[in-house]
Amino acid sequence: MKRTFDLLFAIVAILMLSPVLLTAAVAIKVYDRGPILFKQKRVGAKGELFEIFKFRSMVINAEKIGGFQTSFSDNRITKVGSFIRKTSIDELPQLFNVLSGDMSIIGPRPNVPAQVNDYDEEDWNKRNSVKPGITGLAQALGRSDMTPERRTKLDLEYIDNYSFMGDLRIIYLTFMQVITKGGN
Repeated sequence: MKRTFDLLFAIVAILMLSPVLLTAAVAIKVYDRGPILFKQKRVGAKGELFEIFKFRSMVINAEKIGGFQTSFSDNRITKVGSFIRKTSIDELPQLFNVLSGDMSIIGPRPNVPAQVNDYDEEDWNKRNSVKPGITGLAQALGRSDMTPERRTKLDLEYIDNYSFMGDLRIIYLTFMQVITKGGN
């Protein structure tokens, strides 16, 4: 049922948000030049690597200039990037990751491979036992202002207590977070 929901949600969201997707793509190309999409290897279910898609919100080669964590005042973020990150528009291309089966709508956010050092082996394996999500319990409850330990706790709590109604609640809470707080 989760995969069916993911497919239906992704298709409807892509169709409904196509004007936003197109506008963001044009804005990135016109104002920031360079590639529209940012692609990066991430860890998926069962530890398999996949390429995540995001609208590029940072300068070209940002990952070589700084780490994989960003802050509100990160000077690598472009002007268009600042807006699309605050509104989470930068995450919308991940709907295509959902269509391809690499991601789910709801689940722990996918880590970069180097983050394996941030977890003990049991937590890493459990966290990667499910498909990563565009949003998850940690994002729904706190967005970017949460400690890594708290995010991990919530990711593992999600895995232990998954339910369809819980996923619907996370979608609602994420939407409310974006509306009231935005992202970094």
